[in-house]
Amino acid sequence: MAWEQAMGSHAPGGSQAPPPVAAAGGGERQRTQYPYVTGNSVIAFKYKDGVIMACDTGASYGSTLRYKSVERIKAVGKHSLIGASGEFSDFQEILRYLDELTLSDHMWDDGNSLGPKEIHSYLTRVMYNRRNKFDPLWNSLVLGGVKKGPKGDEKYLGMVNMIGTHFEENHVATGFGNHMAIPILRDEWREDMTFEEAVKLVEKCLLVLLYRDRSSINKFQIAKITAEGSTIYPPYSLKTYWGFSHFENPSQGAVGSW
Repeated sequence: MAWEQAMGSHAPGGSQAPPPVAAAGGGERQRTQYPYVTGNSVIAFKYKDGVIMACDTGASYGSTLRYKSVERIKAVGKHSLIGASGEFSDFQEILRYLDELTLSDHMWDDGNSLGPKEIHSYLTRVMYNRRNKFDPLWNSLVLGGVKKGPKGDEKYLGMVNMIGTHFEENHVATGFGNHMAIPILRDEWREDMTFEEAVKLVEKCLLVLLYRDRSSINKFQIAKITAEGSTIYPPYSLKTYWGFSHFENPSQGAVGSW
């Protein structure tokens, strides 16, 4: 504990502080400081009726694409969706926290329930707290939802990363999508998009990531949330074309001696 470190190795009253707790296998407790099984980019943006979110279903063990049917988008309560990139086991721990949070909220039985803004605030505190303990949860989280407010149905979309940095935006992306998908969304996103238009736009972003991100796979999952509730669609594949000249001859026209 911090107060124990500040006081030195002695507990209050001059008695000797107990030794560190040993792990089951001997030695002091160790924390994982590097992600092992990781998920890729998550893309989300608002559209006319709600929020759409998408990602692939791959999870890599280091640079090896080990798992191909991992679902990284989940519903949280009645009004929210969460998507995660990064360490999958940490995401499972976060889902456990959220299950406890929503159960506790439900037990109040007061006719109200946590909305996406409250859950995003909670996740921000969790991520920042774990960062300050030097035991971070290695995830970037996207939280979207719709809940009735004073002005009617209010759409919400935000994200938080592993050190607690957070913000709200009309469109967000994590991982490699920050570099490849966000420029497309800035050019083509509109607030009044229908769901069909939103699907076409998110598929365009996913296709670019499939071509450019070595860890991406051609198996994607799309989810939406509206005032009526959340829907997570079954995974599917996109039609691809690999006959581009620069794909077949990557060194053609390249700058340099190679």
